[in-house]
Amino acid sequence: MAMVGRHCTLAFMEPVIAAIALGSNLGDRQAVIQEALRSIGQLPDTRLVRASDLMASAPVDSPQGAGEFLNSAALVETSLSARQLLDALLVIERSLGRQRTARNAPRTIDLDLLLYGSAIINEEGLQVPHPRMHEREFVLWPLLQIAPRVADPRNGEPYAAAYQRIKGGIKGVVA
Repeated sequence: MAMVGRHCTLAFMEPVIAAIALGSNLGDRQAVIQEALRSIGQLPDTRLVRASDLMASAPVDSPQGAGEFLNSAALVETSLSARQLLDALLVIERSLGRQRTARNAPRTIDLDLLLYGSAIINEEGLQVPHPRMHEREFVLWPLLQIAPRVADPRNGEPYAAAYQRIKGGIKGVVA
């Protein structure tokens, strides 16, 4: 609470639209993604606005023999800070069996904070926009499905332009 004169005022954070990438290549991938979406929608001060269709994609930079991924993206409206939202996503990952062993190892669920409004954040363990999202078709295709006019806050380039440069590896949409 902030004191103004002799009156107390509460400081509330204005809601922000954030974008989250979801991916899974272990277990019942579709069920895990659906449970992650449900959990995201139940976060405090957060509302799930929309989620993309699921898409199948080959693993990228993963160990030999890693299985095919299902990917999705979600938009949320939240009053959580970017750090609070990321921390909550990590809790959801752990609750759904995510174990961080090797980099890009197979996983039950991967939740990445892609965008947080138009913020540019570069802190220990938190980079927004996600540093490789403009290079990843499996991130851009679902994101553009639910936010077709979204642009990189660093340079204003529409992510649709980045998608046009890299498209071609999507295996298909999963019902």
